[in-house]
Amino acid sequence: MPKLTVEGVGSFEVAKGKRLVQALVDDAGTDQLHACGGVAKCTTCRVQFTDGEPPRMTEAERDTLAVRQISDAGVRLSCQIQCDHDMSVKLISRLEGSGRKDQGSPVADTIQPAPVWVEQDA
Repeated sequence: MPKLTVEGVGSFEVAKGKRLVQALVDDAGTDQLHACGGVAKCTTCRVQFTDGEPPRMTEAERDTLAVRQISDAGVRLSCQIQCDHDMSVKLISRLEGSGRKDQGSPVADTIQPAPVWVEQDA
């Protein structure tokens, strides 16, 4: 099982293939936002990788980050990432201090929209 380390929270084993956003909420117990329900539209599920950043991303993630002009190193959408290896992240988009009433809409168990994988530099 992959290990997920969340800065300021700790390390947790997560089921291989689980969506990172779900692991952050369900396994790590964080208040990670996911306003659009994990479909790569809103960017509220952003995290910053400190180690183990996946080398590929979905086209939906790439396109949304580009449209929102988010290009900071290691910043990714947790709704578009599967836990298939050890990762370390810093939460940068949390319910606390956001002014939102809740974390967001329910998130499906599979990546939505259906993933088309690309290399990060593509």
